[in-house]
Amino acid sequence: MTGPTIAVTGLGMITPVGNDTGSTWQGVCAGASPARRVPELAGCQIDFACTVGGIDLDTAIGGRTAFRMGRYVKFALLAAREAVADAGLDPATWDGTRVAVVVGTSSGGSASLTEQTMALEQRGPEATSPSGILLTIPNMPAAEIAIKMRATGPSMAPCTACSSGVTALSVARDLLATGQCDIAVAGATESIVFPVAMTGFARSGAGALAGPGDDPARLCRPFAADRAGLVMGEGAAIMVLERDGDARARGAVPRAILAGAGATTDAHHPTSPHPSGAVAQRAVEAALLNAGWEASDVDHVNAHGTSTPLNDATEAALISRAYPHRPPVTAPKGVLGHCMGAAGAIEAGLTVLTLQHGVVPPIANLEAPAAEFDINCVTKQPLHRRIDRAVSHSFGFGGHNAVVALQRA
Repeated sequence: MTGPTIAVTGLGMITPVGNDTGSTWQGVCAGASPARRVPELAGCQIDFACTVGGIDLDTAIGGRTAFRMGRYVKFALLAAREAVADAGLDPATWDGTRVAVVVGTSSGGSASLTEQTMALEQRGPEATSPSGILLTIPNMPAAEIAIKMRATGPSMAPCTACSSGVTALSVARDLLATGQCDIAVAGATESIVFPVAMTGFARSGAGALAGPGDDPARLCRPFAADRAGLVMGEGAAIMVLERDGDARARGAVPRAILAGAGATTDAHHPTSPHPSGAVAQRAVEAALLNAGWEASDVDHVNAHGTSTPLNDATEAALISRAYPHRPPVTAPKGVLGHCMGAAGAIEAGLTVLTLQHGVVPPIANLEAPAAEFDINCVTKQPLHRRIDRAVSHSFGFGGHNAVVALQRA
């Protein structure tokens, strides 16, 4: 890789298994999904999801501004606060002109848009919120973080569907490498557990369907022979990125190095991956080339692993071709569900923690991968092993493929 080395100096998360990074890591390593039936989804064909709980978001945000924030914005702001504190930085004292904010999302405030539409139709204009626009537009996570943290450098909101989080990290890395900022607050957020979205996934055939006796927590099983579709999740993950030399000069100890990134587009179908997986594999190869690695250098793969029949088959074939030495593979969606636009950022954050702790979390609900998949899945218990180099895959509707290569600091 040419250019400066980019360090991950801070990490913040809020997910269905924890309201911060530590509790999220513990939950993912425990390998049990919190998926449950959601009262607000009663009557929907898919009435279950992995949701964030155990926190009053408005109280956690504090002040008088929470009313103008959608749930997805609150997630992002809380994760950003944790990440910045974890990096040992203080927005009250940093030079905000040199701070960038890059926060992706897939659906933005579509839940709030639906609520406002229903209020308008049922009760008229006076029933809608004066903040209705702010509750819905997808740049608000980046905007609110910039406002709260006095960050007046570049800010943007990438949307590449389920790969939005990795796209955001890639863009932030480029901003640092080209000298457009000194600190980047980057990641993604999502919250679309509401009836219209869940009905859409049911109608599309992508969502797992539960019968009366099914346990929702057992339904997401990436790479299993009987995988039956994704389970919805929600949450956010934010990283603080800095040039490694700058971070160490101020006494920071990086969590990991963001060594490389690669992206391609299938240009094949709005929802289905290209069955060959060849274009997605080029994203992997681009990330490795950008990092200056050979495929054999990769010690671990954090897979996209949606638990859908076609996506898992395509990715498993890609993994077996791209990494013939069979590094250990995990797929966090078995625990967290599919957090859509936030998934890539969350999974990249978990990859950072794997590098730090030498632990690969197990894939929930998986006894063994399907017989036709020649991949080394971690199952049942965490794998304790030193991991020096790892990759995290993210693939999204529209054929967006994004991969990051992360290295032990």
